[in-house]
Amino acid sequence: MSGPLAGIRVVELAAIGPAPYGVMLLADLGAEVVRVDRAAAARGGLGAEASMIGLSRNRRSVAVDLKHPRGLEVVQRLTDAADVLVEGFRPGVAERLGVGPDDLRGRNPRLIYARMTGWGQDGPWAARAGHDIDYAAIAGALHTVGRPDEPPPPPVNYLADFGGGGTFLAIGVLAALVERERSGEGQVIDAAMVDGAASLTAFLHGLKTLGAWTTERGRNLLDGGAPYYDTYRCADGRFIAVGALEPQFHAELCERLGLDPAEWPQHDQDRWPEQRTWLAEVFATRTRDEWAEVFEGSDACVAPVLDLDEAPRHPHNVARGTFSDAFGVTQPAPAPRLSRTPGAITTPPPDPGQHTDEVLAEVGFDDAAIAVLRQAGAIA
Repeated sequence: MSGPLAGIRVVELAAIGPAPYGVMLLADLGAEVVRVDRAAAARGGLGAEASMIGLSRNRRSVAVDLKHPRGLEVVQRLTDAADVLVEGFRPGVAERLGVGPDDLRGRNPRLIYARMTGWGQDGPWAARAGHDIDYAAIAGALHTVGRPDEPPPPPVNYLADFGGGGTFLAIGVLAALVERERSGEGQVIDAAMVDGAASLTAFLHGLKTLGAWTTERGRNLLDGGAPYYDTYRCADGRFIAVGALEPQFHAELCERLGLDPAEWPQHDQDRWPEQRTWLAEVFATRTRDEWAEVFEGSDACVAPVLDLDEAPRHPHNVARGTFSDAFGVTQPAPAPRLSRTPGAITTPPPDPGQHTDEVLAEVGFDDAAIAVLRQAGAIA
């Protein structure tokens, strides 16, 4: 494995959602990741973890029954030799299984123990179930998205799950690794999706303090309130994105559309409805790709809205290698890019338990011990 995190060993207790994404970021940057899958998954009992295939590259997998005493021993041995442990259970579950922070860091004080939850490790909602849409909702982030006369739309699960969750988990791990170089000790990371989603709104809280943002959805500069920062339907039913915020970009937008910028004052909010109606009518006269051609090479900040099949084929993405056809699957390439120690996609998603024997051998189990563990049902 290459990359800036080469030599960093991560044990991942299999989960869904943000934890696998955060671990993927670490693995793409070169961390050596061993995912601990459920023994039942290796025996054909795949559950929700199967949906994480898009996040599972650059790992090896061992299949362990964490509820079996000998299975617990396996995880302990793995983390004794690890730098980082990542778990995504509800608060208290890891402790009940015997793999909580005190259990594992008592054996390995240098271990960085990263916990990924929705609500956090404490607070009155800590034990509740939830999903991305719920965490974004109470963080104040969901209310900022959508049209003023419609309910806030579900933002897939980018907002709290991956943006506020997995990304912040990875940031926490990286920060703890840097700090450990000074102190020699690991620590516990409490990464909560609600905290991360709230952090993403810091800019808007600042604007609100200045009186430049209102809590009325769809009435602000960046939430669809401004006609020059929005999406429009084209003649073929597809969409074009317009982001002409700065005056010079707005002027070029008007010029490319055949308008006199002086007759379309950008910041006259009383005329925004008129401008929006006109832009909607104009963009409806041509197809999305025809408009993309009109704005090719311009600074009007106009771009076609591409779907998941189209994005990898866009010339800019092709030129940069934004997507990779790795192991026969089109997928996003590692990001961000480092000049000297770049990340890479080195292995495809593993089958549950695919590497059980080789990984256990690396931490001191011989063939006979592995056979005993398997016969006892502690591993698969």
